[in-house]
Amino acid sequence: MDRDLCKLTLVYPVAAEDRVIEFLLDAEPPTPGFVSWRAEGHGGGFEESSPREKVRGRIERAILMMVIDRARLEGLLADLRRDCAIPHLVYWTEPVERFGLRK
Repeated sequence: MDRDLCKLTLVYPVAAEDRVIEFLLDAEPPTPGFVSWRAEGHGGGFEESSPREKVRGRIERAILMMVIDRARLEGLLADLRRDCAIPHLVYWTEPVERFGLRK
């Protein structure tokens, strides 16, 4: 396992998607590449959902995932909290066993 790397997953309202992506693309030092996509959230957090989402029982969300050096993680999260302040943003990290790029 590469103990210096972890996977960071961010889940946030779709309305904040451009703000999150721009923040990461402009971050200093630069962030590694990442992937993002749309998803539907199930469970809690329906207080601010639209009537359509309440009827359907799921909330539109965006997800972003990246592999990042653990030494960079806390600073990036602190900068994200300070510069974006996105309500209902959740995140988690996971260890990365191996990471590679096939060309």
